[in-house]
Amino acid sequence: MEKLIECVPNFSEGKNKNVIKKIADSIKKIKGIKLLDINSDSDHNRSVMTFIGSPEKVIEAMFQGTKTASKLIDISKHKGVHPRIGAVDVIPLIPIKNISIREVIDLAKILGNRIGKELKIPVYLYEKAATHEHNRNLSNVRNIGFEKLKSLIKTDRKRKPDFGPEELGKAGAVALGVRDFLIAFNVNLKTEDINIARTIAKKIREKGGGFKHLKALGLTLKSKKCVQVSMNFINYKKTPISKVFPIIEKQAKKAGTKVLESELIGMIPKDGFKNTSPQKLKLKGFSKKRFLPV
Repeated sequence: MEKLIECVPNFSEGKNKNVIKKIADSIKKIKGIKLLDINSDSDHNRSVMTFIGSPEKVIEAMFQGTKTASKLIDISKHKGVHPRIGAVDVIPLIPIKNISIREVIDLAKILGNRIGKELKIPVYLYEKAATHEHNRNLSNVRNIGFEKLKSLIKTDRKRKPDFGPEELGKAGAVALGVRDFLIAFNVNLKTEDINIARTIAKKIREKGGGFKHLKALGLTLKSKKCVQVSMNFINYKKTPISKVFPIIEKQAKKAGTKVLESELIGMIPKDGFKNTSPQKLKLKGFSKKRFLPV
C-alpha cells in the first residue's frame, strides 16, 4: 500500500517573491511531490508551504528546500512579528496514509542528520520526535529567538542541538518534528491595540487556562493596520474552530472592537469546518482547493 506523508515547512521569507519561488521550485523538482499550497505573509515575513508525497520523496524535497533557503535567506537580517530561529524555521512531518508515527520519527532523524552534516545547520527535534523533554513543545525550542539562541547555544545545555554544529550561521537553526495534523488559523481584529489581541490570546490558549489543544499569540500587522490572534489548533476535533471563534468575537466586542476577517494558513481537513462555515468565520479567499486531498 502506498505510504503518504505531509510536510509543512515554515520559511522565514514572506516578502521576496523571487526567493519564495526558488525555494518552491527546489521542492517541486522532486518527481512525485505535490506542492499543494504556498501562504506568504509580509508582516510575519514568513511563508508556509504544504506538500505531500511518499516518505523518501518528501525527505529529499525538504532537504533540497532547506538547502536552497539556507543559501538565500540571512536570518540575522530578518525582521518579522512571528517568532523564529532560522531561515527554515520549522519542519513538521505528518503521517497521512499507511505509515506509523515511529516510521516518520525515524525519517525525521535521517533528515535532521543530513541537514546537520551536509548543510552545517543546527537541528532541534521537537514534539513526537523530541529526544529531550524540554524540546517536546515547539515554543520551548524557539521562544528565545535567533539572537539569544546564538549566544546560548554553546553554553546552555538545553540549547544543545540534536544534529549539526553548536553555533549559528546566517541560516540559523531548524526545528524539525513529527506531529499530528493541525490547523493554523488566524483572526484579525479591527483595532491597532496589541494589548487586546494579547489578552484574547492569553484567555483562549491552553497555557493560559483556556481551550485544550490550542496555542495562540497576539501579533501586530502593520501593513493592515490591525492586530491578529494567531492560532494553532493542535487537535481540531477536540477543540474545533467553531468553539473558539465565537469566544474571540465576544471578547473583541467586550474590548470595544470586532473581528475584521480570518485567514487559513495551509490546508484544512474536510471536517475542519464542522458546525461552522468559511462565511461565518469571515474567512477571506477560501476555495475548495484548500481542503486536504486525502
